[in-house]
Amino acid sequence: MAFNFFKNKKDGVSKPLVKPASSAGVPERRKLVTFDSSSILVSPHVTEKATMLSSDNQYVFKVFPRANKTEIKRAIESLYNVKVIGVKIIIVGGKTRRSGKALGWKKGYKKAIIRIKQGQKIETVTV
Repeated sequence: MAFNFFKNKKDGVSKPLVKPASSAGVPERRKLVTFDSSSILVSPHVTEKATMLSSDNQYVFKVFPRANKTEIKRAIESLYNVKVIGVKIIIVGGKTRRSGKALGWKKGYKKAIIRIKQGQKIETVTV
């Protein structure tokens, strides 16, 4: 009687609170969302530091916020025909901005630092 609160009593029949498995016996899988290469890379991130990194075969791009390292690597290799050695991801948070009394936010973004094989170049980024 002390453990009756674990059972759902409706119409005098106790039912377990465990959700039954799917009808096929196979657990449901999350859908993988895939993107094409051009939608993963938003734009090249051109700053003073990014241009200094290009001499070390590293290039900086703003990327889609939900993209992971392997998707970014595939996108760079397919668009620019280079061999990617490593990918580092940095999430830049938004900053507060003020205009008079009104407070607002500058949007954050995700950027990726791509290291490519020695001797290769990405020409679209201004150096």
